[in-house]
Amino acid sequence: MSEQELDKILSKAIAHNAENEIIEFKEAKESYDFDKIGKYFSALSKEANLKGKPYAWLIFGIEDKEHRIVGSNYRKERRKLDSLKKEIGDKTTNNISFIEIYELNKPEGRVIMFQIPAAPQGIPVAFEGFYFGRLNESLVALNIEKIERIRNQAIDRDWSRKIVPDATFDHLDKEAILKAREQYKKKHPRLADEVDDWDDALFLDKAELTIEGEITNTAILLLGKYLSHHLLSPAIGQISWILKDAPEGYEHFNTPFILTIDRTLACIRNTQYRYMIDETTLFPEEVFHYDEWVMREALNNAIAHQDYSKSSRIIVLEYNDHLIFDNAGSFIPESVEEAIHYNRPQRYYRNPFLVKAMVNLNLIDTVGSGIKKMFTIQRDRFFPMPTYDISDENHTEVTIHGELINENYSRQLKKHPELSLDDVIALDKVQKKIPISETEIQHLRDLKLVAGIASELQVAGNYVKISYQDYKQMILDLITQNGSATREDIVNMIMPTLSPDIPIKKRQKKIANIVTKLSTREQLIKNSTNSDKYPVWIHATKIER
Repeated sequence: MSEQELDKILSKAIAHNAENEIIEFKEAKESYDFDKIGKYFSALSKEANLKGKPYAWLIFGIEDKEHRIVGSNYRKERRKLDSLKKEIGDKTTNNISFIEIYELNKPEGRVIMFQIPAAPQGIPVAFEGFYFGRLNESLVALNIEKIERIRNQAIDRDWSRKIVPDATFDHLDKEAILKAREQYKKKHPRLADEVDDWDDALFLDKAELTIEGEITNTAILLLGKYLSHHLLSPAIGQISWILKDAPEGYEHFNTPFILTIDRTLACIRNTQYRYMIDETTLFPEEVFHYDEWVMREALNNAIAHQDYSKSSRIIVLEYNDHLIFDNAGSFIPESVEEAIHYNRPQRYYRNPFLVKAMVNLNLIDTVGSGIKKMFTIQRDRFFPMPTYDISDENHTEVTIHGELINENYSRQLKKHPELSLDDVIALDKVQKKIPISETEIQHLRDLKLVAGIASELQVAGNYVKISYQDYKQMILDLITQNGSATREDIVNMIMPTLSPDIPIKKRQKKIANIVTKLSTREQLIKNSTNSDKYPVWIHATKIER
């Protein structure tokens, strides 16, 4: 937005004393409470939504009684001002943040204009889990009537419940309906005897696939004949399986999805996988690359949460050692961690009618435990955690790993079954070289887990300062595992943990000092060759005296 446009918006608001539900003035001469900014963000985004406006404004540097420009020194460094976008996004629904933060240098002083997006249709925006509104000049809890008005927008826009013009029961697949009956009985065992007495029309209404006998998008998607998927246009009712290491390895599956799910999963090469992580036995673990429940849950979630308005197909990519499930649309929970800890139904679903039908057909579970169960199953197999890429607002990608990445990670899980899921997720980030917080890395150090798998540790893109105790444990573990360690072995293990910004000679000197301290001062290791040029280090207690 140009400076002229901003100046016009500001001048008009001041001239008409236009502080209202979508414009809020604050002096903020030197600073302003962060939590209040977040609360105003929640309140103003909601009001913009209800008034049909694309955005609202929070403006600093304006006296909020007479609306005079007084200037603001709030976060004068631009980088600190920009960092506020992430700080707010980290605490709001779906990580929604400012569209932009503008600075206007007026003769009377600096004015900061925070452009706040309207809450998305059907999604009231919370700050730290709470919804806020405004009562005169005060911030208050958002009343339930306004929350429901916004939530009901999703029902009005729910693609999955829309009636398909001209569709009849002849467009539905008989085999798919039989499968649906079987699944419905599993989900509702008390109704099993009654279900057999229902005709198809009554059953489909009871299962909430149709509405008073009329065919919905959900009914076509889950039960429609192979050639009925065109009735969903411009939406695409198709799942594509692609084998990435074979040019001809692909297949497209159309409706009915209740049958397509099994056909898609049958394409995946889920063979036996052997690995050794138990040091007390010579017999390897033997499992399938992928747990069937995890694969099915990932695919069913992609179907349930696909944004069908984007005219995109669901894609299953198969690599040698992992699967990727890709669906159009942003990730609905605020974060993966929130989805794991929430452990109850989400407040909002993109396709609520479809989700309800899939629950009735025993395809998914709305208690919110599906994602958590995927992580738990992978942990119990000593496998890497599922990886969620939710950086693209137009797509959600879930990667399921079918092989170990780092055997030491898996050994830690086997040795420490008492670890919480949060601990395992943090440890998994380390093995994948995903940046983690200082708090997480310190917690792993306290649990003495870092040295077990660390070869490279980064926090927010920066190298972490690893303590001598961690390096000590890394070297002792290396010698324990291999029986001995050469100078080259130790250098190759420690060097990647040191920042490349440090001159190479200083890094080499640091490693030498660590080894010297271990051997000379603590006498925990000893050079078994007595050669300074080609040392081979072993535990001091194993040296023959």
